[in-house]
Amino acid sequence: MPGARWKVATGFLIIAGFAAFIVMIVIHVRRTFQITLQGAVMRQDKDPDKELPIANVQITAISGSRISKTTSDPSGFFAITLPRGLRRREPLQLIFRHPDYRPLDLNEFVQYKLYVAHMQAIPTERPATPSHPEILVANVHVRYSVKSTTEVDVGSAVKTFQVVNTGNIPCRRQTPCSPDGKWKAAITSTSLDAGQGNEFHNVRATCLAGPCPFAKVESDHLSRDGRVLNVAARDWSDTVTFLVEAEVVHPMVSDMVRDSYPVIFGRSLSFSLPSSAEGPSIEAEINGQPIVFPLGPDLLLGWAQCTLEMSKQENKVYRCELKPGYGFK
Repeated sequence: MPGARWKVATGFLIIAGFAAFIVMIVIHVRRTFQITLQGAVMRQDKDPDKELPIANVQITAISGSRISKTTSDPSGFFAITLPRGLRRREPLQLIFRHPDYRPLDLNEFVQYKLYVAHMQAIPTERPATPSHPEILVANVHVRYSVKSTTEVDVGSAVKTFQVVNTGNIPCRRQTPCSPDGKWKAAITSTSLDAGQGNEFHNVRATCLAGPCPFAKVESDHLSRDGRVLNVAARDWSDTVTFLVEAEVVHPMVSDMVRDSYPVIFGRSLSFSLPSSAEGPSIEAEINGQPIVFPLGPDLLLGWAQCTLEMSKQENKVYRCELKPGYGFK
């Protein structure tokens, strides 16, 4: 029996050692694992349409003596990585600061959720006196251009070519052969040129004459600019004839001017443009006088402060806030 007791004790020690090893691994993982919190900062308002995102908010996360910082992007989104060692349900304070909004402190816990913060705007006094009346902005719309491609039908291209071969000759491993490797085959290619500035569309290659069941199109591809077409065919019986057809078009690129109308909530103006939009400008009446304001890369407007972001769909999203002394009509 002493031997049996020794085996039991040894097994217990092995299990205990393995359990201690697992505990050490778990503790190590918890200490080294980092948690990243995600959230959004927006303006507090009873009307959901006016809860606009706030960019450039300084965000600080504090848990004990550990501190992390980040800044919200133009969509109000923020992601803040907490120091290593923090675990779920630990107390966490999130501090939000922006010069145009009241300070906001949130007492939270470390957990997997989306943190949404609402900040109150600091009221800006805009006295409208007879000597300095508010400047009215009206009839706002956006104008931009996109590249538009139109195609002019030039005509059709037609060409025949033969693949000369003699059927029923064993391949004997001398390429080219039939797809199953049994019969001697032949491969013939031809090419067509659509001409300067033209492209081929709707390419078709068809076997017209001869034992077509024993022939096939080996390849048909266009050059990068679509001007030159190359077609090759394989035949493993008697001679066959192929017909190649395609439409020839002449692409023409032009600028198409389009209008877009922004959405206005309170003192904010928002609109989006496709990623291909070029030369955007805002046209508006300032105190009844129509003026065009080009939106350059710096988004400088005398009557509004604008930001630009790219959406997940790669659209350009513009948001503009009126400057003091201006108002929408």
